[in-house]
Amino acid sequence: MLLGAGLFLTVRYRFAQVRLFPEAARTLVPAQQEGARGALSPFQAFMTALGASIGTGNIAGVATAVVSGGPGAVFWIWVYGFFATVIKLTEAILGIRYRSLKDGHLSAGPMHYLREGLRSPTLAWIYALVAGIAALTTTPFTQPNSMAVVLESQFHIPTWASGLGIAVLAWLVIIGGVRSIGRAAEALAPLKVGLYLVGGLWVILFHAGQIPDVFALIFREAFSLEGARGGTAGVSVMIAMRYGLARGIYANEAGYGTAAVAYGTARSEQPLQQGLNAVMEVFIVSFVTSTISALTILVSGVWQSGKTSTALVASAFDTAIPVGGWVVAFCAFLFGYTTLTGWAYYGEQFLEYIGGPKITKPYRWIYCGLIYFGAVSKPELVWAWGDLMNGLQIFPNMVGIIGLSGVVAAILRERSQAQALGTSATGPS
Repeated sequence: MLLGAGLFLTVRYRFAQVRLFPEAARTLVPAQQEGARGALSPFQAFMTALGASIGTGNIAGVATAVVSGGPGAVFWIWVYGFFATVIKLTEAILGIRYRSLKDGHLSAGPMHYLREGLRSPTLAWIYALVAGIAALTTTPFTQPNSMAVVLESQFHIPTWASGLGIAVLAWLVIIGGVRSIGRAAEALAPLKVGLYLVGGLWVILFHAGQIPDVFALIFREAFSLEGARGGTAGVSVMIAMRYGLARGIYANEAGYGTAAVAYGTARSEQPLQQGLNAVMEVFIVSFVTSTISALTILVSGVWQSGKTSTALVASAFDTAIPVGGWVVAFCAFLFGYTTLTGWAYYGEQFLEYIGGPKITKPYRWIYCGLIYFGAVSKPELVWAWGDLMNGLQIFPNMVGIIGLSGVVAAILRERSQAQALGTSATGPS
């Protein structure tokens, strides 16, 4: 469904992810707008979205995809990343276009464009309920779990101790609300991406001789019709697709609707500017950090070692960097931490839509309390539950994305016409 929607939007928007990419790269740090309404600066909104999507799914999730689906899964991560760009572009634009700003209170997310744009309050309520439960019962489990796994493998810290520490650190930011979360993301998101990029590139270059064979392996296994692990012919390509798409979705979050919440907080009246940031977000997630994780695992040869999750990537870094496992542990902590805090706000917005502001404080305490249980849970159960719950919230959101794609197409046409006339390409729409 997501691939089909991405293909449809790509054609409808005339390959906007390609046409807009140069401008998106140039405007990576959005300009401040005087008098614009919102809770965060446009850059903080971008960093919150990026920080929340670049989580341990980019490390543990990609490792799981390679181990379970084979090297061919990497190709399908890239495929989904290409089409996911226009899905997240749509979410970001609609998030600004239909957000609610009343009496100084900001509320944004798919529930607003489902209610105001699609005129379906019932579907908006269903989305808010499902997405709120998903945020409360997935991220506090998946992210601390991967963080605890790598801390235990590298520093021999018991998972229960990691769980307590992570819960306290998350509470310190989450309890302060969206502005506290935005400030933390603005400081930590660039650091974690830069550190992981440098370390990963060093590992890949250390094993540079394996790069041609690894790329050949990825493309060959992506379409392999040979029996997988003794299975039936044709099963191999399906397994690669299944894990590549599942982990690709989990890595960049396009289709979840969370981008509408993050970008909807921006002090901006320019929907397209936030859409351009969304283009860069998916590019960084799907084609930079996820690729770094996959290539380090494959070029180092550790993908068949029997390890999984973050511990597998740590082993890959150890092959080229004396303290490689520590680097991965630190990055995994930052990845998981910023995702934890970002998703806390997402869930807060979803459940507040249903229960009102009175639900905010109890939600924040419950969310932080669940982090401990996520750290001590079994990884397989945690990721299976995450796939299920996050998958459910995609369905009502995609109804809105497809149904309102005409609104986004019109904004993109206005942008093209403005460019032709030599006026602002990202002005208010």
